[in-house]
Amino acid sequence: MIEALDNRWRRDHPLPRLEGAGDKAGRGRVLVAGGSSLAPGALLLTAEAVLRAGAGKVRIATVEAVAIPLGLQMPEAGVIALPSDTSGEIIAEAAPSLIDQAGASQVLAFGCGMRSSDQLPGLLGDLVRGVAPATKVLLDSAAIVALRRCEQKRSLADRLVLTPHPGELAALLDVAEDAILADMAGTAAQAAGEFGAVVALKAAETVIATPDGRVFRYENEATGLGTAGSGDVLAGIIAGLLARGADPLTATGWGVWLHGEAGQATARLIGPLGFLARDLLPHIPMLMAVQAQR
Repeated sequence: MIEALDNRWRRDHPLPRLEGAGDKAGRGRVLVAGGSSLAPGALLLTAEAVLRAGAGKVRIATVEAVAIPLGLQMPEAGVIALPSDTSGEIIAEAAPSLIDQAGASQVLAFGCGMRSSDQLPGLLGDLVRGVAPATKVLLDSAAIVALRRCEQKRSLADRLVLTPHPGELAALLDVAEDAILADMAGTAAQAAGEFGAVVALKAAETVIATPDGRVFRYENEATGLGTAGSGDVLAGIIAGLLARGADPLTATGWGVWLHGEAGQATARLIGPLGFLARDLLPHIPMLMAVQAQR
């Protein structure tokens, strides 16, 4: 049975409450790692979404050529410069630095703004082996596809979130994209079971599947969400909620809902098409506040 991601679901899966003044250290830290020379700004969207979702701290780890400019663009974030290849992608030698930084974070969000490269499977494999057992991991974009070539792909079971679009899920499962579109619930559940992950399969109708076989659906009429950077925002929202202490299903379900509702709010304010992914970000805190009062 496919369940709706509705008001009852949100009541049954409340977000962690902030006690007292809500010290930033108590709201968790996220390491947002990825980006490239081609898409240096993707991590800005992800990192800001982390903080908009209520996490206390965020660090950005990206290719050395763009690390300082990103830090200047977002003074709220720390930045870590990583080595890259001639195409502007992070190389496998960055793994020790990422593992060290992830050890000081509750969540590692890896892959936003990255493209597939010969280095990525090895880099991801090192991260999977080296990341601390207490660290939750979200994989997006090319990192999802690289997981297929990871020998210890289940070592992150029960603390892993995947946020693929149909093409990325098709590559992960080695099937045609048409097969994904023909059975989104079934293929998302297959990936969730195979990798021990909560999977949010992004499309006009988003499907969320869990390793134990549950499937949820969120329908959204905000067609403007199909825009560059929208997925980077979603990844950041989920990562921020994970850092606050939400379990992978709760963080993913709320992240999908907040992202979709922010799309509808932005469409009402700007128009149904033509708004930018960055326009979603200011709506997230208010949506959380309104829900908390219900």
